Amino acid sequence: MSQFYFDTEKSHYKSFELPGAKPHYTPDRPGQVEHIFLDINLDVTKQSYHGTCTIRLKPIRDSLHSLTLDAVNLNIEGVEVDTQAQKFDYDGEQLFVHLDSPTQAGKLINISIKYLCTTPQRGIYFIKPDKHYPNKPIQVWTQGEDEDSRFWFPCFDYPGQLSTSEIRVRIPKPYIAISNGELISTTSDGGDYKIYHWLQKEIHPTYLMTLTVGDFAEIRDEWNGKQVTYYVEKGREEDAVRSMGKTPRMMEFLSKKYGYPYPFPKYAQVCVDDFIFGGMENTSTTVLTDRCLLDSVAALDNRNTESLVVHELAHQWFGDLIVIKHWSHAWVKEGMATYSETMWTEQEYGAEDAAYYRLNDARSYLSEDAERYRRPMVTHVYREAIELYDRHIYEKGACVYHMIRTELGEDLFWKAIQTFVQDNAHKTVETIDLLRAIEKATGRNLMFLFDQYVYRGGHPDYHVTYLWDSDANLAKVTVKQTQPDLFDLKIPIGFGVKNDDVACRDAINRVSTFTVRIHEREQSFYFPLTEKPLFISFDVGNNYLKTVSLEYPIPELKAQLEFDPHPTSRIYAAVALAKKGGLESLKALGKALKNDSFWGVRAEVAKQIANIYLDQSFDFLIPGLKDDSPYVRRAVIEALGKIKTYSSYKALKSVVQEGDASYYVEAAACRSIGAIAGATGDEKPKEEKVIKVLKSVLEDKAGWNEVVRSGAIAGLSEMKTSETALDLILEYTKLGTPQPLRLSAIRALGKISIGQNATNLERILERLTELARDSFFLTQVAVVVALGQMENQKAMTILENLARQTPDGRVRRFADEEIIQVLQKIGKENGLNSLRQELDQLKQQNQELRSRLESLEAKSEKKE
Repeated sequence: MSQFYFDTEKSHYKSFELPGAKPHYTPDRPGQVEHIFLDINLDVTKQSYHGTCTIRLKPIRDSLHSLTLDAVNLNIEGVEVDTQAQKFDYDGEQLFVHLDSPTQAGKLINISIKYLCTTPQRGIYFIKPDKHYPNKPIQVWTQGEDEDSRFWFPCFDYPGQLSTSEIRVRIPKPYIAISNGELISTTSDGGDYKIYHWLQKEIHPTYLMTLTVGDFAEIRDEWNGKQVTYYVEKGREEDAVRSMGKTPRMMEFLSKKYGYPYPFPKYAQVCVDDFIFGGMENTSTTVLTDRCLLDSVAALDNRNTESLVVHELAHQWFGDLIVIKHWSHAWVKEGMATYSETMWTEQEYGAEDAAYYRLNDARSYLSEDAERYRRPMVTHVYREAIELYDRHIYEKGACVYHMIRTELGEDLFWKAIQTFVQDNAHKTVETIDLLRAIEKATGRNLMFLFDQYVYRGGHPDYHVTYLWDSDANLAKVTVKQTQPDLFDLKIPIGFGVKNDDVACRDAINRVSTFTVRIHEREQSFYFPLTEKPLFISFDVGNNYLKTVSLEYPIPELKAQLEFDPHPTSRIYAAVALAKKGGLESLKALGKALKNDSFWGVRAEVAKQIANIYLDQSFDFLIPGLKDDSPYVRRAVIEALGKIKTYSSYKALKSVVQEGDASYYVEAAACRSIGAIAGATGDEKPKEEKVIKVLKSVLEDKAGWNEVVRSGAIAGLSEMKTSETALDLILEYTKLGTPQPLRLSAIRALGKISIGQNATNLERILERLTELARDSFFLTQVAVVVALGQMENQKAMTILENLARQTPDGRVRRFADEEIIQVLQKIGKENGLNSLRQELDQLKQQNQELRSRLESLEAKSEKKE
């Protein structure tokens, strides 16, 4: 939208496989589905419909006496084959059709199934207002990936079957229906009803079939004569154009990159209420959450919508034109769609923004690898296919595509991608097909890269040290691999030399680059240079997915932070300097916060300043509150929240009260003042005063997607011993609270629970028990997140019940993982609470001593 064979007994990595995981294979095919026709009479008010599903099947072999279709919780009223009634059995999950006449290979048959669907569990969703949310629109929308189409029509529900499709739906006026392909007719029926008839002429799998119904505003655009349409709730037309208006340019961009013009007759994007994903790339008709619609303020520093739009559009090629044969190869499509976000960022905002985007993709995967599990990207062992849709196939997949681009070079990479698209259009693919296309287009065999990054889990963890031999003019770089399984890669190492004494990045007139093979546990490399380098850049361009720890002297790190032309290298230098600590490092970071030309580096530098535990850190951060970039201001505010002094509180309180041009900056300020108030130590504001400030935000700052008020809730959750803060959070978990804010409050219950007394802890658990009965996917996920932060046996019981009762595989997976986390916390955390407090106090005392020492040393240097 993953899994791996890794010896968890010999490492700290958790297994992807949970109890019940088993191998999954593409089922045997009875034949080729050539066409699916759904004829539906939709009763919007009763949340039900009558339907007839007709499947045209071309049998592969003779003498099949029965057919097995996927159909979950449907009322099957009758089955015909070529207009003749057939006997059938139905167990609630599969429909077994007993054929009067056995099949003949190649002879078409038409299977017609009449059925009724009432209050469906999944697959098709009915949205309507109620007493708690009277302004909610009436909408109907479907969601098929991974294997949910079977919940709304009988089918052979796996991605290996490609067919044309057709949907005819009868709905009440004034609603409109949007589906795949072309609208071939609209007719009136009885005055109050209308029939929409859509035809998808290009073959695609069942999971990409879609139907969306609502009273939408329709905004029309076009690309190369093809209709491009945005459907949104009426009154949000300006938001639609603001959020999706770059679509035609994106279509042009991707058509050129992929070497294949946009392949379908139209492209529609439909924004719906309560959508369970960010977006879904149904063939020619993407469905998006209405939360992606930006107002003018949100557009200031929210590129997530732009990334979402280009991601789902990229799927029209990678996923819809080219279809994965089995879920285990989902990275092929999801990785490219995610990498297309980086490509578009590069096109629209420049190379530095793209490099930073890619760094954050890598971090997202690395976080999952370290904290959740390690697995190969390609696996067929899982409980449900939806479990595979994780950061390994999205963000790691994007990084793998970039490494392919690095290995091949720009021209050959795009030649390979275009060969892959052209050779496999309207076909199903596996990972090997991508390798074959690369070899066909370029002559290169990249199996070595796939073996290391795709077919097994993990990545290299490099520890890099540097020494200069002034007598021999040799630079010595030692590289250790600290991960369990060695990687074998060729990595470029660069040495920068400054031109005279000009203090700017442009003054670097030479970066000598040497490519070395790193394949052993520890290797030392010697590089002859004409003079001592100013800085060292490991993995020039930062193209390979890895972690890296730099052990360079402070002067080289300072020079790299200032002069290295690549933003990611400067960020690595900032991290290394922060680990060194001390006033010299702090001054270098403070200078970079003021002077670095790229906002991404300035934002990262702000985070690192907070990791240097000196009183002077506050002074170096404060100027960043005036930075032109809202991304930097947000990072500075989060950093000030970690310093946790009364001075940082006062600075942040003014941001909360006076406001900022950015919603996200205001939200960060709310979180941070709560974190300061909830900290241990004497130098902090009184909790009641902070609660009063955050309560005023909750009362006065309702707005776009509840970003700011959700920040206030997060701030309250930091005050873990406060009953008043808990009471406020509980109030916002009630029905009637705007959904984004309610979900934030539910999640916050877990965080604030840690310091609450037994009575309040019981109140939290009772509330989460009630909320766990909510059938809405996002509510269930929020409950799981909250419970996973707790250290309580009853939290495990609630999670176990939720895992057992939920129909959603993602919730089940999350709940099972959090059960393990809670179990570990119960065993470990009880003895650590007092130790945490002692460590916080020691850290504060140590910071004060170090700050005084650094100040004395600085004064001494001046006197000398």
